[in-house]
Amino acid sequence: MSHTVLHIDASARHQDSVSRRLSSEIVAKLGADTVIRRDLAEPLPLLDEGWVTSTFIPPQDRTDAQADALSVSDTLVAELQKADTVVIGTPIYNFSGPAVLKAWVDQVARAGVTFSYTENGPEGLLADKKVIVAVASGGVAIGSPADFLTPHLRVFFGFIGLQDVTFLNADDVENFDIAA
Repeated sequence: MSHTVLHIDASARHQDSVSRRLSSEIVAKLGADTVIRRDLAEPLPLLDEGWVTSTFIPPQDRTDAQADALSVSDTLVAELQKADTVVIGTPIYNFSGPAVLKAWVDQVARAGVTFSYTENGPEGLLADKKVIVAVASGGVAIGSPADFLTPHLRVFFGFIGLQDVTFLNADDVENFDIAA
């Protein structure tokens, strides 16, 4: 059975980045058949009026400009949909994740695509994927009152239907059992 990993790095640093090293170690341990690589140091566009407006138009009715406005989002969503496991390496900057990680979240949170609104509230449209987030914090402990990253990501992934989310700090990665 084929296993695909979406490997996302959010650190602005390349050289000497702890979160990049950690996420790479996790991906290596997973032994995936296919790795889809997304480096958020290559910035993503922020949401704008054209993007938001285009999401409310059925795909078959979108103009070329509206389709273009969603093209990056469509690519990011497709990467997420293809993955069996998502591995994110991220630092904590100023008590939360880097802005580029929030931009990725905004691009993949798509009504009717990754979640839907029902009479019982929102429902995630993705499932059966494991998410592993390797966090380098330089002093903000995961789960501490100053950690705004992990609660945000846990809620976000749950919102799109991904409940199996593991957060690891630098000390956890070396001993992390992939089978767990």
